[in-house]
Amino acid sequence: MRVFKFGGASVKDAEAVKNVASIIHNHDGKLVVVISAMGKVTNALEKVVNAYFYKKDNVAKCINEVKNYHLNIMQQLFAANHPVYVTVNNLFVEIEWTVEELPRSYSFVYDQIVAIGELVSTAIISAYLNDIGIKNEWVDARSCIQTDNNYREGNIDWELTNKLINEITASIFKQNQIIVTQGFIGGTSENYTTTLGREGSDYSAAIFAYCLNAENATIWKDVSGVLNADPKFFNDAQKLEQISYHDAIELSYYGATVIHPKTIKPLENKNIPLYVKSFLKPDSAGTIIGKDLKTKPFIPSCIFKSNQVLISIAATDFSFIAEDCLSKIFGVFAKAGCKINLMQNSAISFSVCVDNDMFILPELLTELSKDFRVLYNDNLVLYTIRHYNAFTLDQLTKDREILLEQRSRNTAQVVMRAVETEK
Repeated sequence: MRVFKFGGASVKDAEAVKNVASIIHNHDGKLVVVISAMGKVTNALEKVVNAYFYKKDNVAKCINEVKNYHLNIMQQLFAANHPVYVTVNNLFVEIEWTVEELPRSYSFVYDQIVAIGELVSTAIISAYLNDIGIKNEWVDARSCIQTDNNYREGNIDWELTNKLINEITASIFKQNQIIVTQGFIGGTSENYTTTLGREGSDYSAAIFAYCLNAENATIWKDVSGVLNADPKFFNDAQKLEQISYHDAIELSYYGATVIHPKTIKPLENKNIPLYVKSFLKPDSAGTIIGKDLKTKPFIPSCIFKSNQVLISIAATDFSFIAEDCLSKIFGVFAKAGCKINLMQNSAISFSVCVDNDMFILPELLTELSKDFRVLYNDNLVLYTIRHYNAFTLDQLTKDREILLEQRSRNTAQVVMRAVETEK
């Protein structure tokens, strides 16, 4: 049994869906196919949520844009009377019901609306596969992956999730070899939808692979494998042929976008190899991530994060930032749900680099300011270099204003002011 995960770029239009079908067709044996929302639909549905909450756009107009995008794809794949049109329309009705209800928290509404992207994409792809003779069964991931009520970042109930995934898939695999399900989403005991964190479909694939003791898992991307840098920012990016679990965890933790940070650990716990391959060149080798693999080639890997904020926190009376202060500071960050990308402390100040999240940062700064003196710089970039060397660091920082730099044995991180080409 294997697990395939296809991201939004791999199913962005009708031709892309046909290409995914070709990849699945060439696979033998039991297969769980985890699929993201099509193209940039998650962004478009986030726009619906923001229109609902902040009244910056017309909600109905935003919903219709998403509907029309999917309708255009379906018209190229199905006849006009195909039942998939009814299925998809009913899913969009769920969005309309959500925005008609009394407002609840932003994170709750976000999950109920944005999750529709994955449900729609998998409904379309499952129907298309069945139409062309690739027999499969559609499964609602919310009935398999159970989480708590931590909306937008659901925490997995592993024992219950393992039980449900095995029960549901066992009955299907008796009659069918292929299951199509959603990435990114889960469900609560109250039957509400949760999401697993932005770009969380990789994590969903790892959850299914872990619970089903998969032979391996494959993430299909629009790049040749795991690269040592983002080709959008580095022209000389190279593919890594193989990576250890440890290096993959480090790269994803620091922000490498090719793999979701939570993906690797479940696979490592059961020694399940992970392949990262190109859906544009499915026969190419890609990258393998596994146990006892030394990263090859052994070269620096650069991770770039834009739109960063560097916050400096000091006691109002200029006393030391001691353990009691740090405990209070970390409590504020935990309560706000703010991830720290880099931190450094001195005798009288504590500095952190975080994403400039418009929904988290203002409240975080307000809360910190109640007990501390807070200063910050925005419009910054954070470079993380895994297996750095002096030459790589010099090239990245040449003629740049460095606000904070930190080095360990294997990793260097540098916070700098953004330049025009990085915005």
